[in-house]
Amino acid sequence: MRGTGWKKARVWGAVVLSLALLCPLFSLSVCGQPPTVYRSVQTDTMKIALTFDDGPHPRLTHAILDILERYDVRATFFMVGENVVNYPDAAREVIDRGHEVGNHTFSHPLLAQAPAQNLSWELEACEQALEELCEYRPHLFRPPQGAINSMVEECSREGDYALVLWSLDTRDWECKNTEQIVDTVLSNVQPGDIILMHDYIGRQSHTPQALEILLPKLLERGFVPTTVGDLLGIE
Repeated sequence: MRGTGWKKARVWGAVVLSLALLCPLFSLSVCGQPPTVYRSVQTDTMKIALTFDDGPHPRLTHAILDILERYDVRATFFMVGENVVNYPDAAREVIDRGHEVGNHTFSHPLLAQAPAQNLSWELEACEQALEELCEYRPHLFRPPQGAINSMVEECSREGDYALVLWSLDTRDWECKNTEQIVDTVLSNVQPGDIILMHDYIGRQSHTPQALEILLPKLLERGFVPTTVGDLLGIE
């Protein structure tokens, strides 16, 4: 039986080959209308979208999934392709538990400063990793750091992606303590918000602890946490 090492080698090989094949495919001059950039939606409901960037992570992602399951909440995970390759079991667990997955590029570069051919490769390589290892094709795209320009918008349109940013940043990536993360959300949250959190932080993360406090409080206020696709009506 072939092991994880063989699967990683296969995906990396496919990614390298795609770099050579895909770079010429996109001419990113702006032609036609760029996609809508979703930061929030106007809604008559109490729906909000919970999103987690930069994973999957072998420990944090699992902890977050357990909390979401405890409160019967679905969320959207914007995954980095490199982490999908490195932690395929964590990526598959997100999908197996019924959550939505978005494309967050393969290597998490600052796309607004990248050459046009690199933009298309980053999306394609992440997409390919998810298809190879998880049999999942994402339809949402979030550029790292929310950095966009006309080429990023056009690349999203060419790849048939909905371009998703956020309206409420918890700034959990700054390693803020649990109370600060909770207060940021509860003091600012509005119906239709897309909330940014992270399930991969290089230093100490307080996100799971904050989520454990936030979810029951949000539910008590009548909010309905859900996926981006459900919030936008494109699931």
